[in-house]
Amino acid sequence: MWRRDLGDGCVGCSFLADHIDGANLHLAHHDVTLVAISRASLPELEAYKKRMGWRFEWVSSWGSDFNFDYHVSFTQEDLVKGKVFYNYRITDASIEELSGLSVFCKDANGDIFHTYSSYGRGNEEVLGAYMYLDLTPKGRNETGPNHNLTDWVRQHDRYGAGGLVDLTGGYVAPKDADSCCHSAQGTREPSA
Repeated sequence: MWRRDLGDGCVGCSFLADHIDGANLHLAHHDVTLVAISRASLPELEAYKKRMGWRFEWVSSWGSDFNFDYHVSFTQEDLVKGKVFYNYRITDASIEELSGLSVFCKDANGDIFHTYSSYGRGNEEVLGAYMYLDLTPKGRNETGPNHNLTDWVRQHDRYGAGGLVDLTGGYVAPKDADSCCHSAQGTREPSA
């Protein structure tokens, strides 16, 4: 979820995270613990969590191999090669962090088992907003140039602020954005 290159959360992952707190209240009463894990420092994650108003537990995997073990983080060497193993296949490399959802089960002995993983658009099943849109006449209406969520989704505090989301899920502020909503951290100029 964390875009170290931008110093900001990924727009699509932030969209997913907006759906967690409501469900998490019910999950906790069903013997389920939900934790978000990102490869960034804990102070960066906590600051973004506060900005977005989220309450779920979010921990740092910085300095560990966790994200690499589940094929959602990639080294610079991987990116230079141009191909990475993601979503159970070799695919084009684009950025050093991609999304993933994994489930683990702890048995009575305390042993932990990895029981499920999903990646990319396979995680849409937890996006309630998409499920509502799918019921409407226009559906998701992803009719812009990219035909995906980058055509319309923004971090919830950036709707109406202009700008765009690039193909890697990074928010790009409009050139005339003032400093009240868009710090230099987390923004960048669009590339050609």
